[in-house]
Amino acid sequence: MTTFHAVLLDLDGTLLDSVPDLAHAANAMRIELGMPPLREDVIATFVGKGVDNLVRRALAGSLHDAEPDPELFARARASFFRHYHLVNGDKATVFDGVIEGLKALRDQGLKLAVVTNKPTEFTLPLLQRTGLAGFFQEVVCGDTCARRKPDPDQMLYACERLGVAPAQAVAIGDSVNDALAGRAAGVQVLAVPYGYNEGQDVHSLDVDGIVAGIVEAAQWIALWNADRTKGQPGNPAAALDGAAS
Repeated sequence: MTTFHAVLLDLDGTLLDSVPDLAHAANAMRIELGMPPLREDVIATFVGKGVDNLVRRALAGSLHDAEPDPELFARARASFFRHYHLVNGDKATVFDGVIEGLKALRDQGLKLAVVTNKPTEFTLPLLQRTGLAGFFQEVVCGDTCARRKPDPDQMLYACERLGVAPAQAVAIGDSVNDALAGRAAGVQVLAVPYGYNEGQDVHSLDVDGIVAGIVEAAQWIALWNADRTKGQPGNPAAALDGAAS
């Protein structure tokens, strides 16, 4: 009969559409290395497994995580970081409903954390520039723990920092990395369908629910907690479907 006390939210593809800035930096890197630019929608499929994998995929021009020549990778990584620092947050936009959803989660008394594979040096300025920083008690980045999503380390660390057990937390994300990390950490997992997920449909993910956005996630959590407070476990997804019909 556990109720939720904390929510762990992914950043890119869940709270923010950051692809325009990431694509700009990736293409600036490719041009600097004498390579032609890639379409933005192609680069969007490269997002989710951290900056190093984004750089590898941008170099290869595909999702195959082939290991490039170490010297080339070092040059490419330095170039990407330099270009991304120049544009980080310039064209990134908050997805519709995110602000309202975060306010609804906060109004329920839930503790909120960002859990992202993005390095700290990009994450904190991006949260500030987009006006989201004030919502979160904790920010766990790709260089905070020894391992990143899809490993569970970051989610377990976020729960520890927030003072909750994993069973008292729900993760919200847009990709297989969020789903795998959440399952491994022992938290409930919700997925939003508008993110990146390497171009794959989120309906194939092993999650506890798929919600249209952060507002609907807040409703899902409120229904879950209300049912368990009453001692009557229900199905939040079914309740939301019934309310929408």
